[in-house]
Amino acid sequence: MNLILLGPPGAGKGTQAKKMIDALQIPQISTGDILRAAVKDGTEMGIEAKKYMDAGQLVPDSVVIGIIDDRLKEDDCVKGFILDGFPRTVEQAASLSKMLEKGGRTIDHVVSIEVPDSDLLARLTGRWMCTCGASFHKLFNPSKVDGVCDLCGADLYQRDDDKEAAIKVRLVNYHNQTAPLIDFYSAKSLLRNIPGTGSPDDIYTAIMAVVNG
Repeated sequence: MNLILLGPPGAGKGTQAKKMIDALQIPQISTGDILRAAVKDGTEMGIEAKKYMDAGQLVPDSVVIGIIDDRLKEDDCVKGFILDGFPRTVEQAASLSKMLEKGGRTIDHVVSIEVPDSDLLARLTGRWMCTCGASFHKLFNPSKVDGVCDLCGADLYQRDDDKEAAIKVRLVNYHNQTAPLIDFYSAKSLLRNIPGTGSPDDIYTAIMAVVNG
């Protein structure tokens, strides 16, 4: 089972991927993780990627595809994989298709977890931190007194990347990147839209119904 997992920041991709890994017995392939691993291991593609990373540049698609190709040839991917965080553009998706075809593989499903932006904003802007290391969430784990840490009594603060303006920029960027990608996989009849606003268990059930169907 070869899968791609799509979804905006805050959609719960990580939560669902963990459940899917256990059920399907296939690994989750995170682009960031394998890039760092390739650099650390000093693979040919990792050395190439490091040149760009050290210069503060984006790693070219050709190098990223090469690193993914290396990763998918490992033993734990024999039964399949879940790609998370890749592809991000139509160009990357086309390169991925060509790479998989060379190995006689194809993508079975592209699972897109759909959540309205208003819900995502509430989820992503709800986190508040304390200098003591404690973390709270307005919706899921509120402090007993609003704005005050339960553990040490200090005022809570919000990280810049959790603030509404920053989250809105991330969502705009995601939609701009992903809209063409959704059209690309829709045209290939691979896209599976899953509502992401229910409980995690309900969302997981919907995903597995599609994957096993």
